[in-house]
Amino acid sequence: MLSSMATCNSHGQDSSYFLGWEEYEKNPYHPINNLNGIIQMGLAENQVSFDLLESWLNNNPSASGFTAQSNFGFKEIALFQDYHGLPAFKKALVDFMSEIRENKVTFNPNNLVLTAGATSANETLMFCLADPGDAFLLPTPYYPGFDRDLKWRTGAEIVPIHCSSSNGFRITESALEDAYQRAQKQNLKVKGVLVTNPSNPLGTSLSLHELELLVNFISSKNLHLISDEIYSGTVFSSPSFVSIMEVLKNKTLMDTDVAKQVHIVYSLSKDLGLPGFRIGAIYSNDDIVVSAATKMSSFGLISSQTQYLLSQILSDKKFTKNYLTENRRRLKQRHEMLEKTLQKSGIRCLKGNAGLFSWVDMRRLLSAQTFEGEMELWKKIVYEVGLNISPGSSCHCSEPGWFRVCFANMSKETLVLAMQRLSSFVESTVKKTNHSRHNRNSRKPKSLPKWVFSLSSSFTTARSGKNGS
Repeated sequence: MLSSMATCNSHGQDSSYFLGWEEYEKNPYHPINNLNGIIQMGLAENQVSFDLLESWLNNNPSASGFTAQSNFGFKEIALFQDYHGLPAFKKALVDFMSEIRENKVTFNPNNLVLTAGATSANETLMFCLADPGDAFLLPTPYYPGFDRDLKWRTGAEIVPIHCSSSNGFRITESALEDAYQRAQKQNLKVKGVLVTNPSNPLGTSLSLHELELLVNFISSKNLHLISDEIYSGTVFSSPSFVSIMEVLKNKTLMDTDVAKQVHIVYSLSKDLGLPGFRIGAIYSNDDIVVSAATKMSSFGLISSQTQYLLSQILSDKKFTKNYLTENRRRLKQRHEMLEKTLQKSGIRCLKGNAGLFSWVDMRRLLSAQTFEGEMELWKKIVYEVGLNISPGSSCHCSEPGWFRVCFANMSKETLVLAMQRLSSFVESTVKKTNHSRHNRNSRKPKSLPKWVFSLSSSFTTARSGKNGS
């Protein structure tokens, strides 16, 4: 009686990434009401600079559009809106995107399509660029939600580009070519490559070498490239962020067909910490893609009130400059808090420079170097330690033992508590492991029959006599 869409199980909701959330929701930590609850470290949400936004709103009460002093009246905002979006907001948004990139590149508001979050933006691009059964190549590890966002309703396929810890999970030419060849062997038509820059879950920005490699690859294969840059404003240490647009500009490709094959996804969910506002965007140099995506955006519009409010915030250049600087400083501080505590317990992290999380290497804590061992460890951390972190297998990592640990969606006090819990667990686990090894090594040998000792004594006596002659 129901459609195949309603009854299929390809949404990905049964992934450990989402199951961890479910366990957290059953028993959420609260500093007063539930001290022993699970602390949510699987949510990449930016709350470290929320006070800056609240302060701006307190100083600009008319920005909501509901007062007599507003530039827009309530009636104008409440009535029908064109799905192309408010021009003032689109202009403010592209200016903010340029500011994040140190104004090394500029964006044309006419090439921008507004969507209800980055989830909608990525899915819309899939509808525009791929037919059901076509494939996109994604470097691993990648955001678990892509299995839902890119595949569930569009019918597109994902082919992983396997990246390794041996080079910091960097994209290589051989890995790209290997993924492309595997897709062809599966009779999949490859339509493009999708990357997150900075990476979720790695917390690293793509190098200039990787970006140039990607541009050369899509140019030689005649593919699309989607660069999801929703964490672009969270780069808190060197190397600085390089947008794919900057690469196109420096290679003088802006007026070529290659530029039309490159598309950017952006959102205010991470940089500005406003995921509930559902602000996403597609930026494309291809007029057909812009036109098609704009039509599709009518199924998920951003409210006029939200657009108006954010146009006011983003147009305040003094505020945006201060916000970006302070937000990066606070993220760097949280990042260092997390990693220094882990290092004291002998746990290292991939060297990161961006994002709201760290990519943590817990391979030494595995009972077995397998994904079964990883799941066993993950369950202990969720149920015994009371922390919801994301196992690498949920991010399609090809090596067991890596975990994404978020640090920006909680108070500093809660982060300290979370690190205390994790440190205690690591130390006790290492002690148990060492104790078990010591017991194995110090076990007394089985008792030997008397004739062995008699034989040994005879052998010793014989050697002594021989050596003395």
